[in-house]
Amino acid sequence: MTVVADIYELWAMFRQFNKKQAIGMVENQSDFYLGEKRWPAIGRGYNSGVLMYNIYLLKKLNWPKLWSASTKRAALDYGSTRLADQDIINTVIKENPELIFEVPCVWNTQLSDRTLSESCYKQYKVKIVHWNSPKKYNVDNKDGEYFRSLAVGFQEYNGNLLRKKLQFCNNVPLSAPRNDSIDDICSEFHGLSNMHWRTILFFREYKYVAVENDITFVAQLSFDRLQTIEELVKAWPGPISFTLYVSDPELLKSIAFITNSEILKDRWNVAYHAVFKEGDVYPINILRNIGLRNVQTQFVFLADIDFYPSNDLYETLIKYITVYGSLKNKALIVPAFEIQKFVNQLPTDKKRILDGLNDKSIIPFLSMIWAPGHTPTMYNTWRNSTKPYKVKWEVDYEPYIVVRSDVVQYDENFIGFGWNKVSHIMELEAQNYEFIVLPDVFIIHKPHTPSYDLGRFRTSSVYRLCLRLLKEEFIKRLNKQYNRNFAYHNTSAMLPYIRRRKRHNRVIDFSSTTLETNTDYPNATE
Repeated sequence: MTVVADIYELWAMFRQFNKKQAIGMVENQSDFYLGEKRWPAIGRGYNSGVLMYNIYLLKKLNWPKLWSASTKRAALDYGSTRLADQDIINTVIKENPELIFEVPCVWNTQLSDRTLSESCYKQYKVKIVHWNSPKKYNVDNKDGEYFRSLAVGFQEYNGNLLRKKLQFCNNVPLSAPRNDSIDDICSEFHGLSNMHWRTILFFREYKYVAVENDITFVAQLSFDRLQTIEELVKAWPGPISFTLYVSDPELLKSIAFITNSEILKDRWNVAYHAVFKEGDVYPINILRNIGLRNVQTQFVFLADIDFYPSNDLYETLIKYITVYGSLKNKALIVPAFEIQKFVNQLPTDKKRILDGLNDKSIIPFLSMIWAPGHTPTMYNTWRNSTKPYKVKWEVDYEPYIVVRSDVVQYDENFIGFGWNKVSHIMELEAQNYEFIVLPDVFIIHKPHTPSYDLGRFRTSSVYRLCLRLLKEEFIKRLNKQYNRNFAYHNTSAMLPYIRRRKRHNRVIDFSSTTLETNTDYPNATE
């Protein structure tokens, strides 16, 4: 259905119902009910595409008993329904004609193969277009192109624009007074966690059969990474959670891609969630939390979309969980690697990883450009290890981990590039987690083009400043909440200087300040 009018007009029509009318419907715009062996209907009957119910009156009439009694009588004479609920409702109306309020035809302009709707839309302005044919948009109708253009127009629409017309209460100022401070400059970092994101959970059917000690692979992605999910789905037979950051048209394309993929179309243990794009930022930790909050397994593997699992990773992780039990305050680390040279096939077992490490075609993930991120995993120990081993947390550590699904959520103030995973691991350290490296599993990073947010981090000193301030706020919170003493650099001493510059010059250039200090890995190529 394509709604091309203000739906409130339809709601307001309830005021026209008399005291006995409980159901509002548009007349069926075909001769279906005039054929032989049809369920009873008044004339052409009524189409159930748009239904208005006076629930209060239906309750007084004992609606469950009313429709079931009519259905039983009709079924004895006419057999099974052909149009399901529509046949049943029409039978009830045939026996109780006082219930029906006839809604104007424009509120359900029906486009079946045998439609008679032309007499309606040629005379009046259409309010709702109803593609009530199994062919949907491919229906054979001489005016079909016009109506298809309406549907396509809405599909290409940015749904967030529908939220731009704000309603304000009387006597409430439209906006708070601006504060000439760093808060204005870094507002995008501080405002996102309180923002209401337009979200669709499980936009495709999800079926899950419980397995003991089961694990969900949790990842988030943007539309340009969509094709990478096929390889991951092939390599991970267990449940998966994907949270997509998309525009409205991108969501439709994503659904089409999944539906038509031979790999994806029959995998029902993959949960797909959609968060709609808003502004220029990538709310990475918000996406992660949406996936994390909606898993149905006791354990999760918190990873990224651009990694390929080792052989039997899913089954092996379940075995380790069986050994370690509930994983209370424990995080199992899956070591991450990256390819240095082009290969036809990614390594899937430890022997090939070791061969690659020896000839330097494989290296520990980010070891060339951001060593603190994964060095604490102790890759030299991993080479010869046959048993899990514990490692100590260090500053900026960001491994990929298996934990309980009730693990603390990611800090949603971290957006785009920089410290989004580091902060989560740091909070686990604050909660006294044990970090345990697994000796016979791994993931391989698949190269991809640099993200927009990485570009902003590299080129914008303001972005880096705001991220550094956010880090300080985060660490202060951890110290207070968990009675810890994590160190941080005090950037706040610069704030009076920043305020003065903003107040007098209105333009700020931080390129000459000492705040260029890198927040994450500055020379990253991806």
